[in-house]
Amino acid sequence: MRYVMVQIPKPPGPVSPSSLSSPSVPTSADVARLAGVSRATVSYVLNNTSAVRISEPTRRRVHEAAKELGYVPHAAARSLRAGHSRMVLMPAPAVPAGPLYSRFINELQWALSRLDYTVVQYGTLGLHGDEAARAWAELRPVAVLVPGSGLGPQGVAVLKRSGARAVVTLGPEYVEGAHALLMDHEAVGHRAGGHLYDRGRRRIGVVVPEEDGLDAFSAPRLAGVRRAVHGTDATVTPLPLAYDEESAARLAARWRGLGLDAVFAYNDEYAMLLMRALQDEGIGVPGETAVIGADDLMLGRLLRPRLSTVHLELPSGRELAELVDRAVREPGTAPERHPVLGATVVQRDSS
Repeated sequence: MRYVMVQIPKPPGPVSPSSLSSPSVPTSADVARLAGVSRATVSYVLNNTSAVRISEPTRRRVHEAAKELGYVPHAAARSLRAGHSRMVLMPAPAVPAGPLYSRFINELQWALSRLDYTVVQYGTLGLHGDEAARAWAELRPVAVLVPGSGLGPQGVAVLKRSGARAVVTLGPEYVEGAHALLMDHEAVGHRAGGHLYDRGRRRIGVVVPEEDGLDAFSAPRLAGVRRAVHGTDATVTPLPLAYDEESAARLAARWRGLGLDAVFAYNDEYAMLLMRALQDEGIGVPGETAVIGADDLMLGRLLRPRLSTVHLELPSGRELAELVDRAVREPGTAPERHPVLGATVVQRDSS
């Protein structure tokens, strides 16, 4: 066995202990001295406390002093004083979020920040249901907003035992113990199916996305179309479709053999994908086949023909933020159920 000796060069000069130490961290006392106010006033201003009236000039002095010193409040210390954190956890949706949902989430995050909550998005890759809830609970959030489905009563209980004062689900089903924003996706399909029937279409296809996780939304939309034409001479045909050009091209190639004269394409993105494939196959829209989507995206208005759609009314981010804040301040409040997702047909050229 051989040993190799390595000589480490000495530093060029003596190193003082002060040169090795990290810069001192500014404190609220430093901010108070610079602003000429008490530490309590600094706390009231930087924590956006509404119970104490602070003049605007004083607020400006405190913020300017904090900015000059590079001071930020310590979230963990604030949580200890309050007895709970100000973290609102939002698990990332298990399926790709569309533009409509993304706009809603951005508005919600802004509204929560105005109420002095910190919004943290949590990746849920590989975690599902109650297993995911245990991972979320480790972060000790004061509230959890769960998109989609999969969380059960046991998961809600785990979150509440860990200190979550509000658990809010956004999806088609109510979960015991949680506040629920119940999204009525069946109404979306019902509006689309009724529109196509009123336009004289009788052989209606309904796109059912093949992507994992979308069945919680596509199944009630399909049921809504069936309900809209129940008892009539119309037929409804489910159309499995992956979100790629090859799948759309294969479906378009056998379209005439299916004998369909209309399609509700689940949403605008699938509608645009399928409509392009139908046109490439020489199938006239709306002449041979009427097409309608959902979400009312701007891109749909730029197509030719312009895409008919179902416009969805989501709750405002401000309303949901206020629901979370009430639940945090009054943790004993009974879980609320709020039916949301109004649906209105916007007729354009494609139907």
